[in-house]
Amino acid sequence: MNLYAIAAIYRFEMARTFRTLLQSIVSPVVSTSLYFVVFGSAIGSRIPEVGGISYGAFIVPGLVMLSLLTQSISNASFGIYFPKFTGTIYELLSAPVSPLETVISYVGAAATKSIILGVVIMATAALFVPMRIEHPFWMVLFLVLTAVTFSLLGFIIGIWADGFEKLQFIPTLIVTPLTFLGGSFYSIDMLPAFWQKVTLFNPVVYLVSGFRWSFYGLSDVGVEISLAMTLLFMLICLGGVVWIFRTGYRLKT
Repeated sequence: MNLYAIAAIYRFEMARTFRTLLQSIVSPVVSTSLYFVVFGSAIGSRIPEVGGISYGAFIVPGLVMLSLLTQSISNASFGIYFPKFTGTIYELLSAPVSPLETVISYVGAAATKSIILGVVIMATAALFVPMRIEHPFWMVLFLVLTAVTFSLLGFIIGIWADGFEKLQFIPTLIVTPLTFLGGSFYSIDMLPAFWQKVTLFNPVVYLVSGFRWSFYGLSDVGVEISLAMTLLFMLICLGGVVWIFRTGYRLKT
């Protein structure tokens, strides 16, 4: 494995983050802070505790997950789409860099950015609400697995997209609604029985539930199921990436 090539691409992608610090870090943190102000303070003070947890603290894992999912997809999709747009993808394809090294570089950089953002958001949340982490190992595990999984999805989207508008299609119209409806701001136990069953078909429910369990020991589904669903989605995304490189799907268009 060419570690020099991986490191070069990784450093280039990370450097782009620091060149656009306002957009990459500051903007998501400010947006999330507004959620805490509105939901945690203004609305949260009128909502009773959820499972013995104040509403402001209860929504922290959901907000972190919302940013993690959208930013992982955005970082990875733009990272691989931009070389296609500028034509430098041909240099990458002709270089002595294997598909595995390419994926590790781009997905690794995108996941790293998202993890940094998630940590910054959690630190910001601690300024607004009394937050605790009961299972730090599981919190880190879910954080890393989710970031890597959705960075893989973003990589696939970046290959699939043939225009900048398509880069935002899935994150905006599919992932964000699923996250809002996946228990980010409420427990699915609050829903009528019928809608509880319907909600279980939303894959984001398992991600949010497992992540919230690592904070407060509360979950809508078993943590084992949450972990299994996360790993399953990762395997599906890995399968999609393998198929792309085996077939050459849109790599040169």
